[in-house]
Amino acid sequence: MIATDTRLVALVGNPNAGKTSLFNALTGASQRVGNYPGVTVEKVTGHVRFEGKEFDVIDVPGLYSLQPQSADEEVAAGVVHGEPGLSQKPDLLVCVLDATNLERNLFFFSQLAEAGHPIVVALTMTDLLAKHGTPIDQARLSRLLGVDVIPVVAHKGTGIKELERAILDNLEHPMVPAFDVGLKPELDAQVDAIAERLARDAFDVERSTIRDSLSGESTELDERLAPFPELSEALEEARSSLASVPDKGCTDPASRYNWAARIRRQVLPDASLKRIRTSDRIDALLINRFTGMIVFAAVMFVVFQSIYTLAGPLMDGIGAGFEWLGDLIRPWLSGVPVLESLVIDGLLTGVGSVLTFLPQIIILFLFIAILEGTGYLARAAFLMDRLLGWCGLNGRAFIPLLSSFACAVPGIMAARVMPDPKSRLATILVSPLMSCSARLPVYILLIGAFIQPRYGALWAGVALFGMHLVGLAVAIPVVALLNRGVLKGRRLPFVLELPPYQWPKWRDVFLTVFSRAKVFVQTAGTIIVVLSLVIWFLGYFPRSEGDEERYRGEYTTLTSATRKHIEEENYIRQRQIENSFLGRIGKAIEPAFLPAGFDWRLSTTILMAFPAREVVVSSLGIIFSLGGEVDEANTDLRTAIQDARWPDGRPLMNGWTAVGFMVFFALCCQCMATLAAVKRETNSWKWPVFMFTYMTGLAYLAAVAIHQVGLLLSG
Repeated sequence: MIATDTRLVALVGNPNAGKTSLFNALTGASQRVGNYPGVTVEKVTGHVRFEGKEFDVIDVPGLYSLQPQSADEEVAAGVVHGEPGLSQKPDLLVCVLDATNLERNLFFFSQLAEAGHPIVVALTMTDLLAKHGTPIDQARLSRLLGVDVIPVVAHKGTGIKELERAILDNLEHPMVPAFDVGLKPELDAQVDAIAERLARDAFDVERSTIRDSLSGESTELDERLAPFPELSEALEEARSSLASVPDKGCTDPASRYNWAARIRRQVLPDASLKRIRTSDRIDALLINRFTGMIVFAAVMFVVFQSIYTLAGPLMDGIGAGFEWLGDLIRPWLSGVPVLESLVIDGLLTGVGSVLTFLPQIIILFLFIAILEGTGYLARAAFLMDRLLGWCGLNGRAFIPLLSSFACAVPGIMAARVMPDPKSRLATILVSPLMSCSARLPVYILLIGAFIQPRYGALWAGVALFGMHLVGLAVAIPVVALLNRGVLKGRRLPFVLELPPYQWPKWRDVFLTVFSRAKVFVQTAGTIIVVLSLVIWFLGYFPRSEGDEERYRGEYTTLTSATRKHIEEENYIRQRQIENSFLGRIGKAIEPAFLPAGFDWRLSTTILMAFPAREVVVSSLGIIFSLGGEVDEANTDLRTAIQDARWPDGRPLMNGWTAVGFMVFFALCCQCMATLAAVKRETNSWKWPVFMFTYMTGLAYLAAVAIHQVGLLLSG
């Protein structure tokens, strides 16, 4: 019997060999996503039950070689070898070989075999070969490799049961390939000598043909040299010389590839030229510097607009649903005000903010999964590598950065497409600088109050466009400094497999989207709810029974003109906020924000907006006694901000202050969902704290600089 608590099967293989599709076919929805201890590399495991027996499966990150070049590859290689702290040593490796790229895949197989690991081969993409009339000789490949070779078409379920049966058989009776590339170190020297001799006699013969002849695998060269006795004799002498050399393997990269090429020729003599020609014709358009960028811009426009617009009604619907739920349960709790506020303003607000992000996350990862499944994502990364390389990022960073213009949370999660952890971390740390949709209401409110009335609609549009570029303009030098200073990362060579074009596997698409949504709700969602309750507590307490009556008394002392613009309940709520812990903190930090032109009201708004930037406008409505139901187009709120005064009678805000306030929100990290996502992705509180600190510092300095310049220019 198999010990179900210890048997571990590792799926290994080159990137884009079909490993993830196979993992999904084996494990379905029983996947578990986490991180390897101490690192940010994702760990994906699953459980399989077949014919009454069970085993665990781990999806090892893609590898081209057991000689790792990046931290991700070091983790992957460590899992294969069962290094302590990463994983128990796998009982069996399922090596996924792409039949359409057999030579390159066999290079990696040769390293696994040489290390003495028990192996079963899962042969993918065989349906593509069969489609073009070039079936692979699977039985012969199995004999040559010395292991079971199972053809699979994962998205159709073809070969999955056969593979599971082979896994069980090999767990009981493991097959370790007796690997020997069958080459001798002296062979290269003899090949060189024969090649030089033939070149002197005007024979144009490929080195691979000479090598195959000397190793006895082909008679092609013997037949060609038959009319030339001297050359035939030289060939025989070289062959005899090699025969006297003791057999010993040669495992340098060139020899491994030569071995792989010979294996391929014996099982797949005619590669699928049709597919290659079709792929090349499409790539001529899609990775061209001119046409490729046009196609890329069009594709990204569709993705961006979908995240920005399609998610809107869904997010509004979720928000409306939680408002309806709050109104439904409010009467039941009205007798206990603190409980009513805790449940509705604290708990429901926290849970609602978590679920509000789901539409954007789902739409983003739906597009990522589709683009990856078709093979286009790799081409887009190749294009963008040329633009992002100078600051230390590689081409895959474009997806997280672009996605962050809609929302930083899915953008940060999308950084998992990057293989190098330092590049991934640098991308995560600057993604929130992109101007997300939650900042838009702040821009519209203040531009409508201070820019448009004075300069007109044209300059208002220019200001709105400029605010969206502020974060991007800052992010590029910031990421360059991070790579050269804090992270000290080196830009790794951008090695990227261009997979064949094909229709996405919809099962894989669904599982990818489901997994990402589940991870967000379970991890980042928990943090968001907890922090929402903390903010609620600070905004609600301290509060006594006599406070409300005292505030009502204050309201009666206001002038009739003031009461005309401020409802009693809104005034009471504004006074409660002012005297809460949150309001007191706002007043305490007011001196620090005076150089930026912000009083306690604006400082408290910044604190209130920490759970989510979406509440900035409603927070201003509460602060200025208009209630939390106002929006960015509300003329009363715009008028209240324009009319607000300092104690000495000066206007609270002018055009310069408004720009400084907008820039502050463009650069600061006022979003606990973003910080929670960073915590989830980095597996540490260190980086969320660092990101919050440096972004808030940047925002503060920029706001101060803008206000001070405004003071100088205005005299």
